[in-house]
Amino acid sequence: MSGLLWLALDGVGHPADAPPGSVWDQPLEHLGPLVEGGRALDATLGLDGLPQSGTGQSCWLTGQDAAALMGEHFGPVPGPTLQRLLREAGLPLALTRAGGRARLLNRYSPAYLAPGPGGRNRLGCFPFAFHAAGLPLSDEAIPLLGASLGLDSSAPWLPQPGQDEAKLARHGESLALALRDFDLLVADLWLGDWLGHQGADPTPPEVLAAGRAYLRRVDALLAGALAAGARVILSSDHGNLEDLWTRQHTRARVPFGGAGLTLAPARDIVEGGQAIWRALGLRPGPVL
Repeated sequence: MSGLLWLALDGVGHPADAPPGSVWDQPLEHLGPLVEGGRALDATLGLDGLPQSGTGQSCWLTGQDAAALMGEHFGPVPGPTLQRLLREAGLPLALTRAGGRARLLNRYSPAYLAPGPGGRNRLGCFPFAFHAAGLPLSDEAIPLLGASLGLDSSAPWLPQPGQDEAKLARHGESLALALRDFDLLVADLWLGDWLGHQGADPTPPEVLAAGRAYLRRVDALLAGALAAGARVILSSDHGNLEDLWTRQHTRARVPFGGAGLTLAPARDIVEGGQAIWRALGLRPGPVL
């Protein structure tokens, strides 16, 4: 059996909690049914304030309540407490120790991978966890992805030359083929959160157009992967893109769905993380 392709969307709340006229209000042939057929998970975890990427992604990667460990929602990048959690209890490390093979699909620039002033960590949770497991980043042996999925990373976020949706579908097919040699391939797709922070009241038309274009590109990538037989998991860490009438994160529930496999029931992003561990035949360790 082939491995799992995990599309980890950053900052994309569930359509059931989105206002009318959101980025979700468009035909999404493959992404739509995957989300609607999955679950809407709580990302607030009983805490005040707005969910953040650092604690949210750590929940997914460890199957543990990182927000409770911190006593608050925290992010975007992991500080010392979350770094320790990811280093000692992260999924990439556990899978590697169990004899599995995992890679992060993102293509990173050398400048991003370099430490910040004073050696301060600048990596997000996903690259930090994979690096902490001793796994290479920007591994050219696999079909790497740009996190913007072929859109410019600055306004008005237009498609880059030669980067159309048909090419993304072909890339999805390539990822499905690569899964023959891996147990887990993960795409850390952060452009949704970036666009969400451009929201305003009234919503700028170019931001809404870019958000919808981004979801169509996720749909195209998913279409190619599914057509080639990939088993796919889709998740998100917190709400943002689904409500472009604000530039802040939201308390919306987040999508969690799978294709080609049955995921264990989950109510929140901690249990969602545990479900991914179980899908790989693993069990999260004790809370640190």
